[in-house]
Amino acid sequence: MARFRGSITKQSRRERFSLHPKADKALVKRNYAPGMHGRRFGSKPSNFSIQLREKQKVKRLYGVLEKQFRRYVKKAITTEGISGDNLLRLLEIRLDNLCYRAGLASSRQAARQLVNHGHIMVNGRKVNIPSYQVKLGDKITVKSQSLNKQYFKLLKEDKKEKQDNSHSWLKIKPKEFFVEVISWPIRDELDKDINEQLIIEYYSR
Repeated sequence: MARFRGSITKQSRRERFSLHPKADKALVKRNYAPGMHGRRFGSKPSNFSIQLREKQKVKRLYGVLEKQFRRYVKKAITTEGISGDNLLRLLEIRLDNLCYRAGLASSRQAARQLVNHGHIMVNGRKVNIPSYQVKLGDKITVKSQSLNKQYFKLLKEDKKEKQDNSHSWLKIKPKEFFVEVISWPIRDELDKDINEQLIIEYYSR
């Protein structure tokens, strides 16, 4: 499966946006692009440059490569509603992202591995495609055999006192590793640091 290569902290510094929890400290210490010219501040960036950086940021945040990302944008534009909201919804309802939102993994990269390795079930069937688009009413669980693995045992201990209600579009039962899609995500619940309209403008040139 195609995926991003290279340091996630360097990618985060380039976008000046944390793409992974472990990049948080790096951004505090070095909030500038990597490389020998990273500290330099040139002329005001063009509209194209701003749009490009926003596109790259969101692609890397969700772990999507250009060809697939372009398909998401095309679908978002041709679907009824606000194109930017449509785009974010398409990214949010990926199975790997849902596993991350539900707390089954600490990052989208880790969630992608869980799906790739066959630990995740959708409506009782194993799905090992990270880009799988969940539907309303879908029930996501962890494969019963996988629950014996140390990773899930430790995760269960960590969730004993927790109940996640931060995503109204998901019904989450942390101790049972159960997630149900009960509605579509709304813009107000999603990342405030994303300017999705810049991405739509980039592809509408």
